[in-house]
Amino acid sequence: MKRQKRDRLERAQARGYKAGINGHSSEECPYQSPDARTNWLGGWREAREERQTGLYK
Repeated sequence: MKRQKRDRLERAQARGYKAGINGHSSEECPYQSPDARTNWLGGWREAREERQTGLYK
């Protein structure tokens, strides 16, 4: 049975989260489409909030 790829927007969110955890700027978003960019920035914001509350160092 073939494994399905994850949704592109899910992947954009996960990549944004990783960028936020690693301290990258929101200006580094690699996506041009509005939907993917929105998800990337959402993941980035979530990660930044978690870093500020002390969940990650």
